[in-house]
Amino acid sequence: MGIVTTIAPIALALIMLALGASLTVKDFTRVFENPKDFLIGLICQLLLLPIIAYLLIIILRTPIELALGVMLIAAAPGGVTSNVLTKFAEGDVALSISLTAITSLISIVSVPYVVFLSIELFDITYVKKEVSMLSISLKMFFVVTVPVLIGMIIRKLANDFILNNMNIINKISITLFTIVFVAIYIEEWDSIVMFITKAGTIAFTLNVTMMIVAFYIAKFFATGVAQRRCISLEAGLQNGTLAVFVGMQLFGDNMTYMVPTAAYALIMMTTSVIFVLILKKQT
Repeated sequence: MGIVTTIAPIALALIMLALGASLTVKDFTRVFENPKDFLIGLICQLLLLPIIAYLLIIILRTPIELALGVMLIAAAPGGVTSNVLTKFAEGDVALSISLTAITSLISIVSVPYVVFLSIELFDITYVKKEVSMLSISLKMFFVVTVPVLIGMIIRKLANDFILNNMNIINKISITLFTIVFVAIYIEEWDSIVMFITKAGTIAFTLNVTMMIVAFYIAKFFATGVAQRRCISLEAGLQNGTLAVFVGMQLFGDNMTYMVPTAAYALIMMTTSVIFVLILKKQT
């Protein structure tokens, strides 16, 4: 597990730095211009996703050793990938960026809260004893919030350079994300094979269910088609690297939790691309 534990924090910090470089203050203040769409996306991402994940764990009788991994990926915010795919799907890219930005900052509180609540609900005992909600929030602050702020400062100082190279920055972020999960598959292949059926089933069900639920909630309440597409993708694409980082703080060398996280990362990319292709045919 040495490779993953070494590269995951670095990759996460660089991904968040790239996210910050894509942001301006307007991406945060824009939500006040049309708060309805933002609130719908926020509710789907922060509330409905963990609730649906919990219900599916109960319904599908997911093993406890996998349950926390499922809740971990459900608690994670959206990532840069959702912004890129929203653009391809001709969705509301500005809304996607705002949702990713704000949920990423909120995540330093929301992710530890959901995870520690899940530990109590499932009566999980194999978490590292010295880990606290505060300590995880602080660590997340330094690898999530600080890089985002640094990235925003870089954008402010070198706006033209960042804009001209935004496609390259996005590709680097997606590459880092891919490297982390390729390393997981290589190092944890035995565990993945052992739990692949259970993990794959709940990961696929959660991903598809959440995208459909978010799509129809947005269909009834959001202001337009572009917003509907954005909210659905934001709800289905999570920052898996952040989930891996938090999991390492909780479990140390016990990496079974990574199986659903790794399964979800692979599945969400496949289903999201299919979803985008379907949308493209409808336009």
